Amino acid sequence: MKKVSWSKFMFFAMLLLLLTLAACSNNETSDEQSMDDSDATTEETNEESTEADADGGTEVGTDDSAETEPKVTDFEPAFPEQTRAPAVTTETELNVEVIAEGLDVSWGMEEFEPNRILMTQRDTAELLIVNLEDGAVSDPIEGTPEVNNEGQGGLLDVTVAPDFAESRLVFLTFSQDIEGGTVTAVGKGVLSEDETALEGFEVIFQATPAYEGDLHYGGRITFDEAGNLFLTTGERSDDPIRERAQDLDAYLGKVIHITQDGEPVDTNPFIEDENALPGIYSYGHRNIQGIDFNPQTGDLWIVEFGPQAGDELNIIEPANNYGWPTVSYGIEYSGELVNDGISEHEAQGFVEPVYYWDPTSAPSGMSFYDNDAIPEWENNLFIGGLASSYIARVVIENDIVVGEERLLSEEVQRFRDILVTQDGALIAITDGGLIYKVSAAN
Repeated sequence: MKKVSWSKFMFFAMLLLLLTLAACSNNETSDEQSMDDSDATTEETNEESTEADADGGTEVGTDDSAETEPKVTDFEPAFPEQTRAPAVTTETELNVEVIAEGLDVSWGMEEFEPNRILMTQRDTAELLIVNLEDGAVSDPIEGTPEVNNEGQGGLLDVTVAPDFAESRLVFLTFSQDIEGGTVTAVGKGVLSEDETALEGFEVIFQATPAYEGDLHYGGRITFDEAGNLFLTTGERSDDPIRERAQDLDAYLGKVIHITQDGEPVDTNPFIEDENALPGIYSYGHRNIQGIDFNPQTGDLWIVEFGPQAGDELNIIEPANNYGWPTVSYGIEYSGELVNDGISEHEAQGFVEPVYYWDPTSAPSGMSFYDNDAIPEWENNLFIGGLASSYIARVVIENDIVVGEERLLSEEVQRFRDILVTQDGALIAITDGGLIYKVSAAN
């Protein structure tokens, strides 16, 4: 009896060991995810994919980190707070509602009257007025420019002049066909009194040189306190054109500072440099789709796409070089290193990002919360995520990211732009044609 019992014990022990080894092998296989090569050659990978490539990842988010996915790269941050911030949670009870749906790819928006926004439709090049209280959407406003809507092109951002109540001036960015290819263009027109047309629309600025491509237009605009415009551009993605982000004789991969007539602002850092374009404010950027002023400090902040990982949050100072494509905390879509894998910005003479994401978040429009309707959100930064399908709430102290929260991830939407209304609601528009309103439940 003892021999039979021992044999059974050994049999079941060996069976248990084999099952355990098989389970471990299956888990390892399922964790080795890779992106479809057909989607992995352009910025559309970041924009279309909802999963990050985990191959080669060496670190998973710690228990207190907002990021729970493995890293794509092996790069180490320049300082501990530069990536994978601790998770934070909003304590205020929130009300989330969809106030409009069935729209096109909604790209940019601006509140021009309380609870009324102008909103662009990228692919159809339509400019609409949306009532945020009842979700009513106007007919398309006439007089918008012709656009090239291939790839990432189309009608992009919209803002209104600081004196809109008197001037009724509306500013638009869009991808425009000119000789030699396409450019990111800025134009302006007067919104008619009956709100049905943009009158006298004219192009005031073109981010030359033109290029035969349909990626990385950038295109965000915002006004400074003096009534001048900041414009962001992309470096048009392809190699070698992307190298021109480092060139001061090209408006690609730049933050640009112009007047309402499209002229360079006379305090720009390169205004006296005969070898530089006078509208350039900063350079070495990849594809900037978010820009806003920090209400606490007055500093200009931007967020820009990295390649695979390495999406950056930066504070913009005049004449600064932010390093792309010489340095990056990301890697190529092919899995190869960018420029032999140089990630350290400061050591190469560039500005380190305040924060970066690994894996990618594919960050788009952003807005600081300059309101007291939800006190715990005051001065926090909200960034729309495309591939990541969430809104990132970023908590900042002394220009350091000290916390991050992922909002609306359960909606599985590509959040293209974020706006904070005058009454403190958070408005988010999506590539799927939805408009979300997030507000305090009370």
